[in-house]
Amino acid sequence: MAIALVAIVVFFFLFAGIFTDYLWYDSVDYTAIFSGVIVTQILLFVVGAVVMVGIVGGNMLLAYRMRPMFGPGMFGGASGADRYRMALDPHRKLIFLIGLAVLALFAGSSFGGQWKTWLEFVNAVPFGEVDPQFKEDVSFFMFTLPFIRMVLNFLFTAVVLSAVLATIVHYLYGGFRLQSPGVHASRAARVHLSTLLGVFVLLKAVAYWYDRYGLVFSDRGFVHGASYTDVNAVLPAKTILAIIALICAALFFAGIVRPGGMLPGVAFGLLVLSAILIGGVYPALVQQFQVKPNEQAREKTFIERNIDATRKAYGVDKSEVIPYNAQGNATDASVTADTSVSGVRLLDPNLVGQTYQQEQRIRGFYAFPDKLDVDRYPDPQTGVMRDTVVAVRELLGPERAQDNWINRHLVYTHGYGFVAAPGNKVDAKGLPDFTAKDMPVLGPLVDQTQLKESRIYFGEGFTAAEYSVVGGDREQELDYPFSGENGTGSGQKNTTYTGKGGVPVGSFFNRMLYAAKYSEINLLLSGDINDKSKILYERDPAKRVAKVAPFLSLDNNPYPAVVDGRVVWIVDAYTTSNAYPYSQSKSLEAMTRDTVTDPRLVVQQPRDQINYMRNSVKAMVDAYDGTVNLYAWEENDPILKTWMKAFPGIIKPKKDISESLSRHLRYPEALFKVQRDVLSSYHVSEPDAFYGGQDFWNVPNDPSGGDVKQPPYYLSVKMPGTASPSFSLTTTFVPRQGPNLAAFMAVNATPGDDYGKLRILRMPSNTTVSGPGQVQNNFQNKFSGELNVLGLGQAKVRYGNLLTLPFAGGLIYVEPVYVEIQGGSGQEPYPILSRVLVGYGNKVGSANTLEDALKQVFGDTATAPPTTPPDTGTPTAAPTAPPTAAPERPALSASDMAKAIEDAQKAYDDAQAALAKDPPDWVAYGEAQKKLADALKKLEGVAVPSASPAATPAPSGSPTPAPSATPAPSPSPSS
Repeated sequence: MAIALVAIVVFFFLFAGIFTDYLWYDSVDYTAIFSGVIVTQILLFVVGAVVMVGIVGGNMLLAYRMRPMFGPGMFGGASGADRYRMALDPHRKLIFLIGLAVLALFAGSSFGGQWKTWLEFVNAVPFGEVDPQFKEDVSFFMFTLPFIRMVLNFLFTAVVLSAVLATIVHYLYGGFRLQSPGVHASRAARVHLSTLLGVFVLLKAVAYWYDRYGLVFSDRGFVHGASYTDVNAVLPAKTILAIIALICAALFFAGIVRPGGMLPGVAFGLLVLSAILIGGVYPALVQQFQVKPNEQAREKTFIERNIDATRKAYGVDKSEVIPYNAQGNATDASVTADTSVSGVRLLDPNLVGQTYQQEQRIRGFYAFPDKLDVDRYPDPQTGVMRDTVVAVRELLGPERAQDNWINRHLVYTHGYGFVAAPGNKVDAKGLPDFTAKDMPVLGPLVDQTQLKESRIYFGEGFTAAEYSVVGGDREQELDYPFSGENGTGSGQKNTTYTGKGGVPVGSFFNRMLYAAKYSEINLLLSGDINDKSKILYERDPAKRVAKVAPFLSLDNNPYPAVVDGRVVWIVDAYTTSNAYPYSQSKSLEAMTRDTVTDPRLVVQQPRDQINYMRNSVKAMVDAYDGTVNLYAWEENDPILKTWMKAFPGIIKPKKDISESLSRHLRYPEALFKVQRDVLSSYHVSEPDAFYGGQDFWNVPNDPSGGDVKQPPYYLSVKMPGTASPSFSLTTTFVPRQGPNLAAFMAVNATPGDDYGKLRILRMPSNTTVSGPGQVQNNFQNKFSGELNVLGLGQAKVRYGNLLTLPFAGGLIYVEPVYVEIQGGSGQEPYPILSRVLVGYGNKVGSANTLEDALKQVFGDTATAPPTTPPDTGTPTAAPTAPPTAAPERPALSASDMAKAIEDAQKAYDDAQAALAKDPPDWVAYGEAQKKLADALKKLEGVAVPSASPAATPAPSGSPTPAPSATPAPSPSPSS
């Protein structure tokens, strides 16, 4: 009775997990995925279990029925086998059935877990491309070969288990005995085991044949793909071994009708010897004596195949390399003509998250992420699209004193608000100049986007275990807090969820299921849940997409946008494979790791090693009701077509993407990181040069982030030959052995005809252009005095993203510098923009604004940039005249310098005192900042004389304050 009760409880919990999964898929209208995957898994489970049990169980039963009829001791006396048999015989059937049941469970689960391989095989769409060696369509290697290998591995397992278990049965029941001077076996046992060995060798012949095709993934040679040795030694060896295996299989089968063990022995010896000599020794000799002495010439053809395949598989085959002589010899005319610097983003989304937290958190139960996002929105004055740093105010949860089940799951149910600030400017205090802020959301961006729904029921802040019960007859959910008239008092506005998303939990049955799922009795007993209530869960947008599209890899950086008056999450999804012939296999995690990558954010990554990648799908998740829409982006991708064939109607065509959504789509960050990693080597397309590797590049380390790669940056950039700046993803390269700049790369990230165009500005090999690390050193050496003053007291100097962009025929570096100050009321420190550093050639500038810093570098030619950049066409070529050195400031006397430092310290202390007030005294703070700026102006250029770029790629050990890690949101509540 107790066992039956336990079984019922276990079954109910399993049923609750599966059925609530179905209810979730039904709530998002993706039951086709649930049923398609479940049905496929069940069918494969049944096939795997039945076939495995049939083969293994059948052979065990056959061995039992073929037992000798003479009984124990037929070969003389009782043995250990007889004792084992007598102990097992009374329970023989039970042991047999339990063993087969366990085997069926493992075999079925293993085979059912290969549902993706099966669906790709039966729905395979041709690539229309053939590999250079076998002339097979690429789809054969992508979809057919993995399935064949899966079946062969399954059959190998079945035959090996059959042989082992049949041998045990024969031994237990007298089919053969291990006794001196040898093994004595009955004819039936010999026939049975010879047949199984013959089948095994026959399968080995098939495996040898298909191993030939697997050579296109070989890593034996200089690069991935079939090498000289593979094609000229291993390939014929595999063919010969397949033929030998067929002969050996025939010998094993012949041993059935011919008594004695000679034929099987010959077959076994021939198989082993040929595998060693033909499959191992011969290719090793070819590699050692033909390839190694002349590897470059031998491998040239195969390196060329690898280059072509790799560039095509990663989508970089159409990248454009442009020679660019970035010497920084700008003329007044070229500076005046190039207005692309007008939109340079000064807000660093990787730093200002804590500033958004300080200024816009409103209450302690809300939070912003550390890393914000960059999108495009119209400038409030001109309507020109500008880089904008955006975030949503997500729910952190009730404060500790109010943290109970009702508050956590029924009252505190959602975040509220979309917050945005233009990336190219700040207010007078160095804070973001918000165009959307507060609760309810206010600002010019609200009118421009017609934002109507800003409640965040679905966002990155919700964990997998969090759920909310919403809806009902009365408004009990906290919508947002507000102050009373004249800022006195406080209150809150309540609401109730009315979206179509969520699973109804009004029925007792559904409440019982979810009570079991979450082990929470309150879901069953609470009187606040009624027939209109719904439960919301799986609320992280990327995980939501992963659940409805389990065949895709997902970008780890979903971003919010305002589309058709609603806040939505945009998630980039990829089709990946590690089976593209001849393409170089790489680690996806290693290629995408940099200073802003959080490995915990990787939502779904079916495989780490990949050699093919496409951004095939753009996904949109509504932040209010959780609706998920999948749109085909690269509609010609054969892997995507295969999955669209497997699940018709799940992914919508590209033409269904609305114009308002299209405006916010962008080139995905993870794909760009992968492509820049590939192009660091595969920009070299000539096999001999590739073999030498002298022109390979590296992604530079982040100057402010230690020994980790610099991340790419979203930035509006005007590339040579283009009419106007475009929203792009950018990166730089340095040589493998040096800190100088080797190349600058940008991809057009704005949907349109030029979307996805990769352009590489390649620096001349006979000139020296400073790389990011050298520029950072130059900044720190030149401005160490004033930066040290900024870091007085408890303040910390934080370097923002070091941006690089083409300008006036050269390359300009722009770096915002933040001062991290203490927040009021026990809040965490937060950064405010204090300086803008500019570098161009050997000239550098530092000022409170970008305009003033540009004037220091270019003189009065660099006036305030116009709000609407004109179409300037191709930039004027840089002249060869040497740059004019910036005028040196007169030296200060020791007493004047001491007075300036004293004034700077006092101004800084006054500013800190103004900020320490609750609320901060911004008027006093502004006056103190002005005095601080005057004092710093006197010190500018005094502490360290002007210096040329240093020769090391990382910041030097000067007394400049080291940048600290980006602060995390405070876990403590605040008001």
